[in-house]
This record gives sequence, structure tokens and C-alpha cells, in this order.
Amino acid sequence: MTSHDIQKDIVTACKIETVKAIIKDINSDYFALLVDESRDVLRKEQMAICLRYVDKMGFVMEAFIGLVHIKDTNALSLKKAIVDVLAHHSLTLSNVRGQCYDGASNMQGELGGLKTLIRQESRSAHSVHCFAHQLQLTLVAVSKKCVQVGELVLLISNILNVLGASFKRVDNFRESQKKHLQIALDMGELETGRGLNQELGLVKAGDTRWGSHYKSFGNFISSFDFIVDVLDTLVENASTLEERASASGFLRSCQTFETIFLLHLMTDVLGTTNDLNISLQKKEQDIANAMILVKVAKRSFDIKKIMRMAELYPDDFDGSNMRALENQLVNYIIDVRDIDERFSNLGGLGELSRKLVETKKHLTYSLVFLLVKFALLLPVTTATVERAFSAMKIIKNDLRNRMDDEFLDGCIVPYVEKKVFKDVSNECIMKTFQEMKCRRMQL
Repeated sequence: MTSHDIQKDIVTACKIETVKAIIKDINSDYFALLVDESRDVLRKEQMAICLRYVDKMGFVMEAFIGLVHIKDTNALSLKKAIVDVLAHHSLTLSNVRGQCYDGASNMQGELGGLKTLIRQESRSAHSVHCFAHQLQLTLVAVSKKCVQVGELVLLISNILNVLGASFKRVDNFRESQKKHLQIALDMGELETGRGLNQELGLVKAGDTRWGSHYKSFGNFISSFDFIVDVLDTLVENASTLEERASASGFLRSCQTFETIFLLHLMTDVLGTTNDLNISLQKKEQDIANAMILVKVAKRSFDIKKIMRMAELYPDDFDGSNMRALENQLVNYIIDVRDIDERFSNLGGLGELSRKLVETKKHLTYSLVFLLVKFALLLPVTTATVERAFSAMKIIKNDLRNRMDDEFLDGCIVPYVEKKVFKDVSNECIMKTFQEMKCRRMQL
């Protein structure tokens, strides 16, 4: 256990068994790809790969299966790395039924982007531009088009700089925050518990790249009263007229912001955002049509529209399957709407999928269930990938910046997939470790 090589082998064995459990859960079924890139502390480009699938119980799962160091970020290199990882786990691109990336040209390019290359291998691998990244682009566009939002962002930036420039101000902020939290706890407005009501950093270490911006803004809004208290203290204790004038200016800006923020949000901001959403968020027709299937869960059935969605998956619904699907839909609608009350008041496709498996109707209406599964496989955001990057910053930090790629990959998979790793037996890990040792001795 004191040998570094042995430690690395044990970590790698843990990672191998964790991914094996995930692949076993997929059971050679269809899945969607979630991919993104980020640089580690040594500025090495790392690509995180996650899979979205529907398990045997009908639950939608997103699992992180690995981190790959890539020397080139062009679409061909990314595709090769993805194919190699999938092939290592006996998976192929032919089973891909969805993709989700950010808006980078190497990912979303219509001619040579990653999504296009993968769709050449699987026509039904429909791509989604991550909604969270779209929201970020929308907010940036709003701040440029709407003067009030731009002024708000500038005000927040200035206040964060004023508070963060002095440890005394940060201490004052935290003391004021504790008092307000204690009052809220005493009044029963907040509940205590692990992870709740902890100190709110302005930017929390380990936040996702785009998530940290929203959390900073949210922390600012939730900490508004605390910030005003600190600015009040700065005005009272200012030693020079210049310091007093500066703090007073920020305080007046905050008070003005408090008065007019909701008004601007309800009028100019929301109105501008709505107009920009129309121009910025141009979804592919297949994604829009996929949402038609929600009607099945809401007991508002339109067979023609549902059949239109099946046409988006030509590899799975040929002529004979289309006719069989139409017949199944007719029987399914009568069964679910008029006979089986267990399907009443479902909250969405996720509940519908689980209920079909629970009642064994996914065997009776196999093609209907397949269509439900395809709709659930369409990803919305790359949040799981971003969480993997957050974990990467924790594992490979400034003190462990010489960690090699294999060791990093071995550490991060069990860390991110804790629930899966907990179910892996020690015997399986020991067996894999012994096999690795035997192979090394043979070499």
C-alpha cells in the first residue's frame, strides 16, 4: 500500500469496475452522448464523456464514464477519442440516439462538426445545443441590448470588487450574514441540515464554469441585505471623504437597484429576453417534434403527430414497424385512457416510462415504449459533464498538478459516480487488480 504503482492500480481497478457496472446497466441498449472539453490545472485539454440512457426500470440515467486527454480539439480527433472509449466498453455509435454539446463550431458545425460526423454513423443521433449554454448566450445578448441589465451587471461587479478587496469587509459581510440567517432560522423560515445554510461564498470553489456565474448573481440577490449592512458600516467608518463618497455611491446604487429591479425585470428585461429567444434559440425540427410525445403522458393523444416523431428514427421504424406502431398506438390509447386508471395523472414522460415498466406494458406495447425511450434520451443540458469538470478541479489541484491522465481518470470516475461505486464489491475490485498485475508480469 506504500507503493505508488500499487495505489494507481487499485484506483484504476475501482474505475474499471465502476464503468463495468454502468455498461451492464445500459445492457447494450440505446443511449445519448454528452461531451464537453475543459483544461485542467496544467492547461491540458480534457474531454469528459457521459452517457444518458433509460435503465431496465424505466428511469432516465446520466453516467460519467471517463476523462480523455486530447491533443487536438478538431471534430475528427474528438470523434476518434469517443469511438475508442465506446469500443473499449463494447459500445458503438450505431446505438447513439441523441447528442448534447455546447455551441462551439467543432461541436455544432453543420459541415464538419462532431454532431455531423456522428450523424453520418447514426442518422437518428439528433443533436441538442445545451440549454444552459443557450441561456448564458441569451443573458449576454440581453445585457448588451438592455441598458438596465448592463448597468445591473456593472453594479454587481463593482460591489463584488469592493467587498472582496478587503478581508475586513468580507468578515463584516459574514458576520452580518450569520445574524440574518440566525433570525431566519429562529422564525422557521429556513431549515438546518447538511449542506444547507452554509457560508455563501461570492464564487464557490469547484463551481461549474457557467454555473458559477449564475450562483454569484443568485448569492448577490440572496445576500442583498448583508451587503447593504456592510456598505453602511463602510460609510460610517470611512477615514477619508473619498472613501465615504465611494461607499455612499455604492449604497445609493444598491438602494436604487432594490426599488426598480422587479419593475425592469417584469417589463424591459423579460420583453427583450422573449424577443431574443425567438432569434437565438432556433431548435432543430426533430427536437421540437420530439416534445409532441408529451401528449401521450397527458392523455391528449394525436396518433398522426406521434407517428411524425417516429419518422425521425428511420433506422428503428421502417415501413413494417410504422404500421405495427400505429396499431399499437390505437390499442395503447384505449387501454391507458379508458381502462387502466394507473396511468391517470402522470407527471410526464419519465413517470410514463416507469409506469409502463412497472405494469409490464412495455412488453405489450414495445414500439410505443421505444418511442417514449427515444424522447427521454434527448438531452437538455450538459450539467453532468460540468459536474465532472468541477470534480476534476478538486482532484487535480495546484498541490497535485503532476497527476498523470490515467491516475486522474481512475480517481474521478468513482468520485463522480459514488452511488454506482458503493455497490461495487471488494471482491470484484481485487479480482480486477490481480488481473492487471498478472498482465503486467507477462509483459
